[in-house]
Amino acid sequence: MTSQQPPLWRRAVAELLGTSLLVMIVVGSGIAAQQLSPNDVGLQLLQNSTATVLGLTVLILVLGPVSGAHFNPVVSLADWILGLRSGSGLTLPELGTYIVAQTVGAIGGSVVANAMFEVGTSISAKERATTGHLLGEVIATAGLILLIFALAATKRGVLAAPAVGAYIGAAYWFTSSTSFANPAVTVGRIFSDTFAGIAPASVPGFVIAQLIGAAAGLGLLIILFPFAGRTADDAVLPRSSETARP
Repeated sequence: MTSQQPPLWRRAVAELLGTSLLVMIVVGSGIAAQQLSPNDVGLQLLQNSTATVLGLTVLILVLGPVSGAHFNPVVSLADWILGLRSGSGLTLPELGTYIVAQTVGAIGGSVVANAMFEVGTSISAKERATTGHLLGEVIATAGLILLIFALAATKRGVLAAPAVGAYIGAAYWFTSSTSFANPAVTVGRIFSDTFAGIAPASVPGFVIAQLIGAAAGLGLLIILFPFAGRTADDAVLPRSSETARP
């Protein structure tokens, strides 16, 4: 990453805050949906997915100029891998910092969402690691990685916020897993035994599936856009030199 980017501590704060708010949106809207529509799971999913689409779009727009709005370890990992040959993208220390910030933020977001709805923070008992769900995570994550870095490679990053929001909203419905597609969010959702929760035993399978999906997405990206590595700094949104100023 170039020296024109905001300092790492500022980007880490943005990633922690953004991932925390994202999980707060996912978990909080899931709890609200359970309370508002207790007998209609389809309506609960519609309410949950709508809140996530809107919230994620706003978070990318607000925090993207600071950190790139990754909010997702597989996005940061893909950014680092793509930048290895071209000298763009995250460095290894930056990658580690991003992942720690994202994971801590995700856990904190889940705890705060529970507190807002006066639901005790507890470990989820919701088992999700079926074959279909794991396949859904591979597909959802592959599509997400391809989308994000294809937009960056073709200089259409201005569309990232609505495009990523729309993709995640669609993937809620076309994947059996409801598209976690994010290891940090997956870990954070352990800490809420509610609509959006996931049991700890299901997490390793989900994370492995997400990593496989990220690899598949990168493979497709390199085939379709072989020059994508040169624009790794522009994913999800370009980090602005303006935000580097004190």
